[in-house]
Amino acid sequence: MSDRIDLFLTSLVRFNASAVVLASDSNISLRFPTGERFANQSTSHAELVALVEQIAPAGAAGEVRAGLRAAFSYHSGGKSYAITVEPRPGKWRVKIEADPSAPPPVREERTRDPREERTREKVREEAPPSARARAAAAPSAAATQPASIVSHATEEHGRQLRPIERMLARMQESGASDLHLSSGNVPKIRLHGEIQDLAPDQSVLDAEAVMALLSPIVPAANRAEFEDRNDSDFAHAIPGVSRFRANLFRDRHGPGAVFRAIPFQILSPEQIGLPKGVLELCFLSKGLVVVTGPTGSGKSTTLATLIDYINRNRKDHIITIEDPIEFVHDNKGCLVNQREVHTHTRSFKDALRAALREDPDIVLVGEMRDLETIAIAVETAETGHLVFGTLHTTTAPSTVDRIIDQFPADRQEQIRQMLSESLRGVIAQTLCKKVGGGRMAAYEILLGSSAVSNLIRERKTFQLFSLMQTGRAQGMVTLNDSLLDLVKRKLVEPREAFVKAVNKGEFKNLLSREGITLELGATP
Repeated sequence: MSDRIDLFLTSLVRFNASAVVLASDSNISLRFPTGERFANQSTSHAELVALVEQIAPAGAAGEVRAGLRAAFSYHSGGKSYAITVEPRPGKWRVKIEADPSAPPPVREERTRDPREERTREKVREEAPPSARARAAAAPSAAATQPASIVSHATEEHGRQLRPIERMLARMQESGASDLHLSSGNVPKIRLHGEIQDLAPDQSVLDAEAVMALLSPIVPAANRAEFEDRNDSDFAHAIPGVSRFRANLFRDRHGPGAVFRAIPFQILSPEQIGLPKGVLELCFLSKGLVVVTGPTGSGKSTTLATLIDYINRNRKDHIITIEDPIEFVHDNKGCLVNQREVHTHTRSFKDALRAALREDPDIVLVGEMRDLETIAIAVETAETGHLVFGTLHTTTAPSTVDRIIDQFPADRQEQIRQMLSESLRGVIAQTLCKKVGGGRMAAYEILLGSSAVSNLIRERKTFQLFSLMQTGRAQGMVTLNDSLLDLVKRKLVEPREAFVKAVNKGEFKNLLSREGITLELGATP
């Protein structure tokens, strides 16, 4: 690959260009003070991944693998070059510029082990004919994909990943949503909502084994935070497999971690079953939309789908504030800036306050954690911006009460008035086990209207439930109605829907009215 990077560097010098820009599956671009020219040659995504892995120092390579922008110097032929990498799922961008001010970096030469070459050759010879045919058809991709959950050939390459990455790839292959590592336990996964062992061949992990697994992928800042606070959040990406949201923690047995799979591909509204009334919220010019539900109920997936829908159907500026960044949004119709708390900003409230000076049309607040963040979010929605946020409430009416109750008594009347004007929708959701495997979301939808505003203003939020029942024509849905619909469509078992219902008495009556038998057994 060194000859490939030298080719790009030669082009930079030969044509006296200010920069060479490489993008996945796109023609090479030469930048000049007078404009931009494109070469006839192109670089594939696999070539870019391999190129960066070969030339990037360890720290920068770690940032790139985590899906973060990285910048570093590269030295060749007595010259130094500034290289910037902007990784996006399936669409990386690498910019190379002359950097005479940078000192030549000390590079560690890696000697190639002949035994490694013989092992790779043996793997290729022993691979099934179909795998060899695929490798011959696309050699660069096969050589650079870091993990695989499909073919024997790429599975063999996956063994070169770090041990924790092999676990994550294995978890992804099983279709699980989470990987759990705990001192004194075997690695476990959450599959279709239930905890089970990752694999029968896994051994119990002690505290040292857990840290040995985690240390290679935990960023330095998060390692320091963990030492100080005993917990830390970060993101990790395995190109070709998935992104993962990680929480590192310590309990009475020692260190542990939980990894949540964040797919590179964002699901469509049809795939997650979003009601039509929710999609109409994406075309508002201002207002507050809150997505609520317990932890693990799919709030992040719903928000990512809504932002992607806006990105494809509008031409606006979107700012997301997340901890950490989960789904990655490329610019489509919109300009998207994603900021990570503790990496690109100190806190949600700081980033939200700054967003008002950054000309946004849509702002996503990953978590409305405290009073000040909620206050700024409501003010932002009032001043002509569309704001999406999350809370951990279980129903739409309780969401309104939770927002108001966050404030001291002397401010509640003011926030009640502001919320009555700015609230445009509440999407409360919960995940149910799907018949035949997988999970399905049930939604409760409250949409803003003059009647909703009046009830909030007049302290009659207890009547919002009745308003949702009579507002079906406007797109409102109660959780029980959504659960009943899933049962009638045979997507969810009656017992599972009953467990997820908040008002269980009413839901039993709805099932009885439809002639559906509810078998609870010994324990509901």
